[in-house]
Amino acid sequence: MLPGVKKYPHIFSPIQIGKVWVKNRIKYASTETNYNYSDGFVSEKELAYIEAHARGGSGIVTTQGAYTDPRGEGQGYVGMMGIWDDKFIPGLKKMADIIHQGDAVACLQLMHCGRVGGINLHYTVGPSEVPQRLRRFRPVKAMTVEEIEACIQEHIDGARRAVEAGYEIIEISGIVGYLISNYISKYTNKRTDEYGGEIDGRCTMPRKIIEGIRREAGDDVAVGIRLCGWELLDDVGGNTEEESLRSIKIAEEAGSDYISVTVGWQESLGSVISRDIPMGKWLYVAERTKKAINIPVSMAYRLFTPELPEKAIAEGNLDIWEACRPMIADPALPNKIIWDRQEEIIPCVACQVCLARLFRDAPVTCTVRPSCGHEGEREWGYYGFPEAEVKRKIMVAGAGIAGLQAARIAAEKGHDVTVYEKTGNIGGQWYYASRNPWGEDSDKYWDDEEFMRWINNTQVLCDKFGVRFVLDTPVTKELIEKEKPDSLVIATGAVPEIPDIPGVDKKQVVNMFDIFTGKVKPGRNVVILGGSGAAISLTLFVIDAMERDGVKDGQIAIIDPVPRFGRDVNPSYIWRYRLRLKQAKVQQLTNGKVKEITDTGVVADWMIVDRKTKEKKKYENETVPADTVILATLVPNKELGYGSFKGDTAMIGDCVWVRRGIDAIQDGYRLGMRF
Repeated sequence: MLPGVKKYPHIFSPIQIGKVWVKNRIKYASTETNYNYSDGFVSEKELAYIEAHARGGSGIVTTQGAYTDPRGEGQGYVGMMGIWDDKFIPGLKKMADIIHQGDAVACLQLMHCGRVGGINLHYTVGPSEVPQRLRRFRPVKAMTVEEIEACIQEHIDGARRAVEAGYEIIEISGIVGYLISNYISKYTNKRTDEYGGEIDGRCTMPRKIIEGIRREAGDDVAVGIRLCGWELLDDVGGNTEEESLRSIKIAEEAGSDYISVTVGWQESLGSVISRDIPMGKWLYVAERTKKAINIPVSMAYRLFTPELPEKAIAEGNLDIWEACRPMIADPALPNKIIWDRQEEIIPCVACQVCLARLFRDAPVTCTVRPSCGHEGEREWGYYGFPEAEVKRKIMVAGAGIAGLQAARIAAEKGHDVTVYEKTGNIGGQWYYASRNPWGEDSDKYWDDEEFMRWINNTQVLCDKFGVRFVLDTPVTKELIEKEKPDSLVIATGAVPEIPDIPGVDKKQVVNMFDIFTGKVKPGRNVVILGGSGAAISLTLFVIDAMERDGVKDGQIAIIDPVPRFGRDVNPSYIWRYRLRLKQAKVQQLTNGKVKEITDTGVVADWMIVDRKTKEKKKYENETVPADTVILATLVPNKELGYGSFKGDTAMIGDCVWVRRGIDAIQDGYRLGMRF
């Protein structure tokens, strides 16, 4: 018995879905990639991506959603594959064959994007003309009964093509604001005909689709549907949890062989799959669904580690562990689990870069796995890097995420790599962001501890390939002359900027890293100098610090020259961060210029612009009370420059230009590729 099977017997037990047997209970969940051609044909890039998942050990591999209509109303992504014509069958068959070669069951998802579709049109379609909450989407046109019936038939025809292409499972997407969910929800369905009204009427469309596919596909093919167990749309009159559960029961009655249950819409105001939601939070929705129906239940959201689904399956609250983003980060996740090599799994950090790329009509990339989208390109090393012909002695200055990534790849290629770090910790800014100095209360307050999963994983791989770490040792010209490396990698990161203003040397002025680690405790009146994502993260940290310490009358202010704070933060996060700042009554002093730091505060000018009326309010020589001033504007650390070494030298990460984590890791990866 393989060690992972012994450790996780329920995950690796077989399961029957309809008449289809699956070797284990891990399902790679559907995700769009934007890798395919804009006319709907499958690309070689997509096939290589799917092959990685097929070889990764999942029992089921699901394709991205395929849009079903020739008009493009269902197409929500520029690189979305089509299934509205027989001409697509050969490409879809190639994909099914690749999945089968990996000893996995092939599942094709049918998806009409509804009110978030029509990527190449000036309109979208839905049951009713309910205005969009998200500004990036186009106006909604209500479908006629004839158009609804045509759409139902298009789904059935798509299923027929999937069966011809060799897929054993047909999955229907009815989640997050796509067309079927639009009909189910009373938020978007205001119809009074047979396709509207109460919940049973609103489920008429999905019921007819399931029944039609069931007839068309036959009994040997499994049919499933993804449905929302809770929409998180109470503020706009969305379905109750009981109504969502009723839609799931209707799907079972219509002939669905399994339910993939999800939570939330793209238009929901609450968090769903981001890092501020604890892993496993939504399992109660799967448990409730499991108790209500008699067919298998799967779930994907925030189940990143096998312990969570293993326990849920063992307790009878779940049947199948779906993984989407965790397997974007590492398609080989199932195989690494089955061999009990979990420390080698590249862990998703729930940064949502993949989602942000989709919303910008760009191909999906991954912060923690730069080879995402390059699986078929040997030089990107998804299946491993070849040994270098000429071995080098490489010195890496800095153990932040850029330096770690470069060191890992260089060592994998057989080079002699030593990483020097001036502090006693590895991980750079991600280490600081993951710190929470409050011990037993750490789960109640802000941090980004999931960053440490990637840091720990990369250190494990560095150790595996022989990287040496020397901590508490800054790299100097003298050290370089002593070690005589063949190549020097400068990855010294960023440091808080010390502005040239009077009073910056006062004792109440501290840097952000001292606050993160608990070395310095913020006072009652805090002024933060900076407006980037790093400053926002620090502000959230300070808010929680005040809450923990019971500070009721404290005040926090942010001052920076930018017109809007946090513009470098992923859109999946920043709107919630801004809401938190507003709730905590943080003063956001934009277009600001600090003139002086005094013993009692910060003297500054600033201007606030009303986003709706564009009215400008200027403030000059105002004093903001402060007993703690925190420097939170990061600038490149240039202590060690190109002139430090006359040989092969490269600078990567924030010491070049302060950016986001994905950029630092990409820098390190690309440099490692060239060694």
